[in-house]
Amino acid sequence: MTTAPYPALDHFSSRLGYRLDGFQITACEKLEEGRSVLVAAPTGSGKTTVAEFAVYLARRERDARIFYTAPIKALSNQKFHELCAEYGEDEVGLLTGDVNIRGDAPIVVMTTEVLRNMIYAESAALHDLAFVVLDEVHYLGDRFRGAVWEEIILHLPRQVRLVALSATVSNAEEFGDWMHAVRGDTDVILSEHRPVPLYQHVLTSKDLLPLYVGRDGELVDRGRLNPELRMLEGGGGSGGRSGGHGRGGRGGRGDRSRGRAPVRRSRRVSRADIARALDETELLPAIVFVFSRNGCDQAVRQCLYDGIRLTTREERDEIRRVAHAEIDGMTDEERRVLGVSEWLAGLERGIAAHHAGLLPAFKSVVERLFQRRLVKLVYATETLALGINMPARAVAIERLDKFNGEQRVPLTSGEYTQLTGRAGRRGIDTEGHAVVVWSDGVDLESLAHLAGARSFPVRSSFRPTANMAVNLLQRMDVDRARDTLELSFAQFQADREVVDHARALRAEQESLAGYDAAAARAQGSDRKRWEDRARKLRRKVERGRRQIASRTGTIARTFDRVVEQLRSLGYLEMQSGQLVVTAWGELLRRIYGERDLLVAECLRHDTLRGLDAAGLAAMCCALSYEPRRDDDGDPRLPGGPGFARAYDRMLDIWVQLDDLAEQHRLPRSEMPHAGLARTMHDWASGQSIERVLERAGIGAGDFVRWSKQTIDLLDQISQACEAAVRAEIDEDRLGDLAQLARQAKRSVRRGIVEASSSS
Repeated sequence: MTTAPYPALDHFSSRLGYRLDGFQITACEKLEEGRSVLVAAPTGSGKTTVAEFAVYLARRERDARIFYTAPIKALSNQKFHELCAEYGEDEVGLLTGDVNIRGDAPIVVMTTEVLRNMIYAESAALHDLAFVVLDEVHYLGDRFRGAVWEEIILHLPRQVRLVALSATVSNAEEFGDWMHAVRGDTDVILSEHRPVPLYQHVLTSKDLLPLYVGRDGELVDRGRLNPELRMLEGGGGSGGRSGGHGRGGRGGRGDRSRGRAPVRRSRRVSRADIARALDETELLPAIVFVFSRNGCDQAVRQCLYDGIRLTTREERDEIRRVAHAEIDGMTDEERRVLGVSEWLAGLERGIAAHHAGLLPAFKSVVERLFQRRLVKLVYATETLALGINMPARAVAIERLDKFNGEQRVPLTSGEYTQLTGRAGRRGIDTEGHAVVVWSDGVDLESLAHLAGARSFPVRSSFRPTANMAVNLLQRMDVDRARDTLELSFAQFQADREVVDHARALRAEQESLAGYDAAAARAQGSDRKRWEDRARKLRRKVERGRRQIASRTGTIARTFDRVVEQLRSLGYLEMQSGQLVVTAWGELLRRIYGERDLLVAECLRHDTLRGLDAAGLAAMCCALSYEPRRDDDGDPRLPGGPGFARAYDRMLDIWVQLDDLAEQHRLPRSEMPHAGLARTMHDWASGQSIERVLERAGIGAGDFVRWSKQTIDLLDQISQACEAAVRAEIDEDRLGDLAQLARQAKRSVRRGIVEASSSS
C-alpha cells in the first residue's frame, strides 16, 4: 500500500467542511515538508486555514509547541477563544502584556511585542518551539511598531518554522526572498484570486450605481466604467435608475426591490440614508467606514433620530440578553457615564459604532453580535479593518480622503484594499460589495485606480534603538551584532546584495569560532594548522566586513551611533577590549518603547523621587501618552509640587538626551506630554470613573487604552528595577521603586480598567 505523501494534510483537510484552494494546499504541503512559508492573499481568501494547519501539525502530529502572534490585543483575544474551542482550554494560553493565561500551554496566542521580549530575554519557552505564526505580517511596514516583526524574524531560533500571513502586497516576492535569505527554507505562496467576488458601487442621492458594467450592462467586478457615472461626474444628474445592482439582492429578503435605493432626493447622502440604501438593496450586514470617532457616534444618533430599525422582535430579545450579560456588573454611575442607554438603543435597532474610543467590552459585544448577524450595520473607523473577524456582505466608504492630523489626504490603494476587503466572506457570502458614497469631490478615474489596485508594497521601518542595542550586545559581540543588523529587511531593500554577503559572513564567523576552539584544544602541528586556517579566514572575514561597509551599511552606521551614545551615558563600556552591557544597561534592557532611554535615565538619576503611587502612575502616563494632533493637554499638573518638580527634572533629562541625539546624528524624540497625567492621577487616587472621564473629556475606550499603556510601563519599571537590584546597584532605592511601581499598577488596574484587562 502506498503511503500518502502528506498524511497530516490529508487528515486535516478531511475534517474541514470545505475543499482547500490550491494556494492553501501548497502552503500546507510546504509546512509538512518542514519549511517556512509566506502566504500573501486577499482578505477573506482563507489564509488563516494555513495557520490552523500549523497548529494541527504541531499538536496532533508532532507534540510540539506553537506560538500564534497577532498585531493587536483584540485579534489575540479572538484567536485565543477560537483555539480554546478547537483544542480545549488546557491546551491554549494567552499573553498580551496585561493578560497572562496559561503561558506554559503548548499553544500560546500572544502579541508580537510579547514574543520579541521573550526572544531578548532568552526565555526557556523558546526551547521546544516548533512553529510561530506571524499574522498580518505586512504590519512590518508600520512606522511605529513594524521593527518588532523584523526583530522576531531576525532573532527567532533558526529551527523554528515561520508561518507568515500577509495581505496581498506587491513586493511579496522581495519580502519572501529576504525571509529565505535570513532564515533559509522559506517558500512564498501567492494568490490574487478572491474566492468571493467583490463588486464596486457608487451610492448617489437617487440610486446605487455599479462602478463597472459589462457589455450588456451586467454587473462585473472590473471592466469599463459605468457611463451613467460619467454623466454624474459631468454634472448631468443621476442618469435615471440603472437597475444594474440586481445581483446584490441575492440571498436577501425577497420582498425588497433590487437594484434601487429609494433614498432621500438631496444632493448630500446622509449617514441615515446610507443605512436605508444598504437595507433596501439587501446588502446588510454592512460596515460603513467613517474616518472619525465622533462621526461614528453621530451616525448612530442620526439613525436613531430618523427611526431606522433593522431587527425583528426576536433579534432584539437576543441582543438585549447578550448586552445585559456584559453590563449587569456595572454600577448605575458607570452605566450613566458610559452612555449605556444610548448604546443599547442602537444595538436593539441593529446599529452600532466601533472605534478606539469605545470601552473594550462594548466593542466585544458589537463584534459578537455582528458575527451572529444580529447587529446589521456598524459605523466604524479604519481600526476595524485590522483583521478582526467581522464578516460583512458590504462595505461602504463615506469619503475617499481622511484627516491625518495635519491635513486631508487621499486614501491609498492599500488602505482602500484593506477596507473593502472585509466585504464578502468565504463560506458565508457568495459575493461582496464595496460602496463609495458619491460627492462632488469624487474623481472616477481615481476611484477606478483604487478599486483596481489590489495590492500595495511593504516598506521596512526598521531602525536600531537603545533597547535593541543593549539586548543585542548582551547576546553577542559588537561585530556580530552589526552583521546581524545588516540582515534586516530595511538593509535588504536598500541593497539586496548586502544581505547575501552578510549571511555568508555570519557563516564564516561561525566557522572562525570553530577554528579558534579547535586551535585552543589542539597541540603541536595540529594546533599550528588550525591557527593558520583561523588566520586566513579572519582576513577573509575582515575583507567581507569592509566590503559590506563600503556598499551601504546604513543600518550598521546607525547602530554604531546608538552604541556611542550609550557608551557616553554608561550603559555600555569597554572591558578587556570588548564592549559589554553595564549594570545600568541591564536595566535598559527591560524598558521598551519610543522613550526607552528617557525612562532608563529617569530611573538612573532618581528623577521620580518624592512621588507616591498615584504620582508615579501619572508620570508613567506622561511618558507613554501619545497625544492627538489637536490635543493641547491640561496645563494643570497633578499631585502638587512633588509631581511638578519630578516632571521638570524629567523634561530636563529629555532636553539633554535630545541634544545628545543630535550630536550623534540620531533621530530626535517627541517631547513627553502631560495632557492625561492629571486624569491618571485622579484615577489612581481612587476617584470615580464618572468624575475622571468628565474632567478628562475623553471616551472610556481611550481612557482604558492609556491606562493599559501606563500599567505596561509600570510593569517594565518594576522588572527593570528588580534587574538592577540583582546587579547590586542602588539596591535600596530601586527596590523601593519596584515596590512603588507594583502598588501604582494595582491602583490603576481597577474598575473598568480591570474588567477590560481580563476580557
